[in-house]
Amino acid sequence: MNRAFLKKLYKYLKPYRLFLLLSVMMAFISALITLYIPLLTGKAVDCVLGPGKVDFAGTFGIMARIALAAVISALSQYLMNISNNAMAGRVVRDMRDAAFSKIERLPLKYLDNHPYGDLLSRVISDADQFSDGLLMGFSQFFTGLVTIFGTLFFMLRLDFKLGLLVVVLTPLSFFVARFISSRTYRYSRRQAEIRGKETAFVNEMINGARVTKAFNREERVLQDFSGINEEFREASLKATFFSSLTNPSTRFVNNVIYAAIAIVGANSVMKGLLTVGGLTSFLSYAREYTRPFNEISGVVTELQNAFACAERLMDLIEEKPEKPDREDAVTLINPEGKIDIENLSFSYSDDKKLIEDFNLSVNPGQHIAIAGPTGCGKTTLINLLMRFYDIKYGSIRVDGVDTLMVTRKSLRDSFGMVLQDTWLKSGTIRENLIMGDTSVSDEEMIAAAKACHAHSFIRKLPKGYDTYISEDGGTLSAGQKQLLCITRAMLSKPSMLILDEATSSIDTRTEIKIQEAFHRIMDGKTGFIVAHRLSTIREADLILVMKDGNIIEQGSHEELLAHKGFYNELYESQFAGNAT
Repeated sequence: MNRAFLKKLYKYLKPYRLFLLLSVMMAFISALITLYIPLLTGKAVDCVLGPGKVDFAGTFGIMARIALAAVISALSQYLMNISNNAMAGRVVRDMRDAAFSKIERLPLKYLDNHPYGDLLSRVISDADQFSDGLLMGFSQFFTGLVTIFGTLFFMLRLDFKLGLLVVVLTPLSFFVARFISSRTYRYSRRQAEIRGKETAFVNEMINGARVTKAFNREERVLQDFSGINEEFREASLKATFFSSLTNPSTRFVNNVIYAAIAIVGANSVMKGLLTVGGLTSFLSYAREYTRPFNEISGVVTELQNAFACAERLMDLIEEKPEKPDREDAVTLINPEGKIDIENLSFSYSDDKKLIEDFNLSVNPGQHIAIAGPTGCGKTTLINLLMRFYDIKYGSIRVDGVDTLMVTRKSLRDSFGMVLQDTWLKSGTIRENLIMGDTSVSDEEMIAAAKACHAHSFIRKLPKGYDTYISEDGGTLSAGQKQLLCITRAMLSKPSMLILDEATSSIDTRTEIKIQEAFHRIMDGKTGFIVAHRLSTIREADLILVMKDGNIIEQGSHEELLAHKGFYNELYESQFAGNAT
């Protein structure tokens, strides 16, 4: 933890400084009132001089003041806790909002390179840990500081030499607390990192539970989880050891201080330098003085853990977002769909080349199919068209405008996209279908669903289009989920369409009907079709055959078969023995 981190934290505390000020004021009042009570108690003791020598009037008056002080102290603590809760809750809410907002604006490169479970752990678990630590810190830290300085004032006032003894012995507690807390922070940070790793693994295994069972990998998964869990146990053990060491260590030091005060104070009473009531008050102050050190040491330990979690959360918040659109970026409005790619080169890592010197010219309304073996760059080309990744060398132009000079929103609004991996959010069927355009009418939605052959199964659901589905489609089949995604793309009314293995989970009969629907909807629109099943791209105007990031063949289906090249080999491998 450093000064730079505290400055970042203050940025989130600043909007709620009134809560902070109120909390400090109430802590100050509560602590002072609490410290006033031992002084009254000592006076009450001095009112009892011996048998038959009790000042009842004075004692009752003092007890009334003690009761009033206790009520004021309790009320102050109540207001302080309300302020702390309000402030801590709002700060963590703002940090979570900032983290989630940053995730939405991060480039896909970051999301592709970081486990989703780790991001989830930062936004949820780490934020919760920080909230708990922040709440404890505000609730006890300020009160403890006021108590320490207040008791010092009262002790020095009662007996200067005895108070000075306390001041001399105090650094022992500071030394012990600092020694332990510095190690607690390091192990707490490690604990938070492994917690994120464990969350990522659990998330991954739950999502892939069917595959795990299908390949009988349960035992191996258990072993892997046990390994990560063991790492977490070791890190937690070290963090817990040092955090639990703080309180007994400081208590030992404080008890030594208390014993020394009692011995020296008793000697002062015997010499007549201090009354019995004064010693009673002084010992109460000594106990009150040492108590905050125990609490603060525990708070510091908890804060170290909280700050370690907050630092991971802030690391996410401070990640560089996707490069903003240029100030002079233009907005695409109903583009014709002419696309020109010149001298395009791209790779995800510098040490592994993927697409090199790629050139392509697509006229408006053309349907371009992209075929080739896995890893040849088909999906990467789609990512570059949509500006999910920005190109490094070369250019991609839509209607003559470089895509780097076009706003991402207008570019992506111009494309409809259906991926092989379906994604549906928790909500109704209707909410999922109109995600791309919330202004569509029910008639348009139903017409699109019928065209995509989704209407027949939707109307059989319990509430039809208002049926609620859980994350990723719930009990819907893979084919049904893909039909919903296709319908969603159609309802966005794009100028251009990208189909990346869009019918991979659909049966052959439905696929033929979907292809017919695509042809009707794509009529006059530029379309890109990525497919492994070559039967789905026979009708394309132009088929690009890619290998190792380059176009090695291009032409119509018949031309490529006649050429007897790589495409012909791919086709024969799928349709061996069938007529072309």
